[in-house]
Amino acid sequence: MTTALIIGVTGQDGSYLAEHLVAQGQRVVGTSRVAARNAEHAGIERRVLEPSDPTLVSALVREIAPDRVFHLAAQSSVGTSFVEPAATFTSIATTTLHVLEAVRLAAPRARVFIASSGEVFGDTGKAAADEQTRFQPLSPYAAAKAAATELARAYRASYGLFVSVGFLYNHESTRRPQRFVTRKIARAACEIKLGRRDHVELGDLSVVRDWGWAPEYVDAMARMLERDAPDDFVVATGRSEPLEHFVRLAFAEVGLDWKKYVRTQPALFRPAEARVLRANPERAARELGWRATLTVDDVARRLVEHERTALVAEAAPAEAP
Repeated sequence: MTTALIIGVTGQDGSYLAEHLVAQGQRVVGTSRVAARNAEHAGIERRVLEPSDPTLVSALVREIAPDRVFHLAAQSSVGTSFVEPAATFTSIATTTLHVLEAVRLAAPRARVFIASSGEVFGDTGKAAADEQTRFQPLSPYAAAKAAATELARAYRASYGLFVSVGFLYNHESTRRPQRFVTRKIARAACEIKLGRRDHVELGDLSVVRDWGWAPEYVDAMARMLERDAPDDFVVATGRSEPLEHFVRLAFAEVGLDWKKYVRTQPALFRPAEARVLRANPERAARELGWRATLTVDDVARRLVEHERTALVAEAAPAEAP
């Protein structure tokens, strides 16, 4: 039985990936810094791990002796990275170094997946970034992801490790924390419809992003480690839209005109912004046999439906004991 180690199993991607691998019949060991949140039901073995401690990472890899390692533990908010740049770099780049070094010394035959981001390419304008596009990071988050990518490539070239990198564009789900803008918008639209609030404040609605559905993206991660050789892949839908498009869709789902309820708040603008992120995921389709089937329209509908259902459940009277 293949043993997969997921570092960061309680996050959105980690929890979906755990379920995906368990369904494939793999033994899954998942780590988190604290008690489980998303993966309690996934039927996995749990470990508590602080990935910034190289000694602990090495000891765990030696104990588990995994065939697959998925490194997903990191600070995942671009906005937060402007407030906490040093902590962001440590959580992304430094922990990647610890994971790669632990695999090199304790499990050199293991196959490793490193989660990078479409943010590393910066503002590509009308061009769609692919695996050969040069890095132009504009945020501490993007710079840290670029560093983690280069570490992965260096360990692949220098030590012969099987290390693949996924340039993951925005991918959402109901397991995203509420602080992420897509969840924030969906929740606000439903609350406004129910009369619980009268407006929502958002930042720059003109930024363009490629939004997909997270449960589909973990399949691409798993496929990368089933190939004969390691490589890097863009994982995206191939369709990019302004944030305003997502806002309009979300409010339309509840029968509202977004322009009446959305206020632009300059304080929510980022110091530096990759205004346009476009992706070319054709290589993943060609070589992995993977293609996203859900795009931004589906994401908006699914998130709104989730929030609507959740709010109804919250408002329901508690059952008598």
